[in-house]
Amino acid sequence: MGSGVPPERAQPQRTQRTAEDAKKVTNLNQDAAGETGRSARGRGLVVFSRVRAVGADRVEINIYVLRKIMNKTFRVFATCDIGEAIDLLRKRGYELEVYPHPEAPPKSLIVEKVKSGIDGLITTLRDPVDAEIFEAGKGRLKVVAQIAVGFDNINRADANRYKIPFTHTADVLTEATAEFAFFMMGTLARKMWTAEHLTRENQWGYWHPYLPFLRDEVTGKTVAVIGTGRIGLAFIKKCVGFDMNVLCYDPAYENHAFVKTIQEIYDLRHARGLVREEGWIKYVGFEEALRQADFVSVHVPLLREGESATPTYHLFNEKTLSLMKATAYLVNTSRGPVIDEAALALALRENWIAGAALDVYEKEPLPADSPLRDPAITDRCRLMPHFASAARITRLSTDPDKGMAGRCAQGLIDVLESNYGGDVTKMPYVVNKEAFAK
Repeated sequence: MGSGVPPERAQPQRTQRTAEDAKKVTNLNQDAAGETGRSARGRGLVVFSRVRAVGADRVEINIYVLRKIMNKTFRVFATCDIGEAIDLLRKRGYELEVYPHPEAPPKSLIVEKVKSGIDGLITTLRDPVDAEIFEAGKGRLKVVAQIAVGFDNINRADANRYKIPFTHTADVLTEATAEFAFFMMGTLARKMWTAEHLTRENQWGYWHPYLPFLRDEVTGKTVAVIGTGRIGLAFIKKCVGFDMNVLCYDPAYENHAFVKTIQEIYDLRHARGLVREEGWIKYVGFEEALRQADFVSVHVPLLREGESATPTYHLFNEKTLSLMKATAYLVNTSRGPVIDEAALALALRENWIAGAALDVYEKEPLPADSPLRDPAITDRCRLMPHFASAARITRLSTDPDKGMAGRCAQGLIDVLESNYGGDVTKMPYVVNKEAFAK
């Protein structure tokens, strides 16, 4: 009415346009399933809330996911708050309960929540996850999503026996952890903690060429990188900028292609006159690395006897620590039990090595009676609260390609919403794929 178009003529045009719009919407939804990545991959779900159709018409599309179509709501318990990723899951219709305190919940509470019939469990390295947990969730628990790259707290054999996939957040914390290890190395070498305390306590009364103390440069020194996985390689790249020579050791795999590339960079920097001395990088044996290095940075996984042909549990002990130079420094951002803490405290007290900086421990939080708290070694032993990945984007971004929280949520979604055609072996964040191999 008012358009000048008779009703009998308007209807066929609308019908034709509606059919065309429906076809275009179908195509858009197929595109959307690919464009939105893992959350829609392989499911062909409607993911756009609004798209523009042909001409001036706008086609409204409701957001559906498979669980809504099937009138299914997933229940999840998180042992800690992981930020905005929690809201992301709730917006998808998940029923989410979050443990409200900063400390870890008692295991008995986790068992209770699992028994109540949750579909997913979000955990941290603080939470023991074993047969007791899996038995409590028998028939209902579908996934454990860990907000950490490590999973020492999860009994892999038990998870496999109960056929429960567990996920982790590898890769996204690589750079943050590597740079933190490098900062720890510099802080330790230049004795920054002691220097600041001297200033704050009003003990700085003069300037002198070598008093109250001198410490060591990082530039041009030799660093041993123990473990050349993702974080170890990222750490090496940072050392290159400080003209450090690099001794590499890895008990499982040697990345010679990477070493070749780094050497080419050293050669080019020297050829172009950017440095006076040509740097070098090479793989060596473990003991040789310890004997030659000015700094030792540890980046290996925790592997106990029986778990691997090359276990790393107490890789650093009295014997191996005694191989290091008396002027050398040890940095550990990998796993606490890789270092025998009693042996390290002894090495520091007796001046076998010049200092150590740790971000991980055999028992966390660090016990009050730990030998590492000995006042006699305070000036040479820096202790951090498992803090290496504690950067804003790295910890809390909801983007699974940037943040641990986002990757944790995506790992949970992949399993619960049967992404990748429901094939667990194809889900990128699942650790124990071997339990589901056909």
